[in-house]
Amino acid sequence: MSDATEPTGTPKPVARDIEDKMPRGILVRVLLYVFAGHAFAGFIYLLFTLGANR
Repeated sequence: MSDATEPTGTPKPVARDIEDKMPRGILVRVLLYVFAGHAFAGFIYLLFTLGANR
């Protein structure tokens, strides 16, 4: 009788869960939002600065 409880060969590496790595599209979108948000904040700051000098 063969012993079927012991594994044969080397175990395959377990694939990472999708939660371990952020998808590339989300990373690009976050970077664009951060850049656009800072550009918009800089524009508003410029408007207030120019408005205060008049």
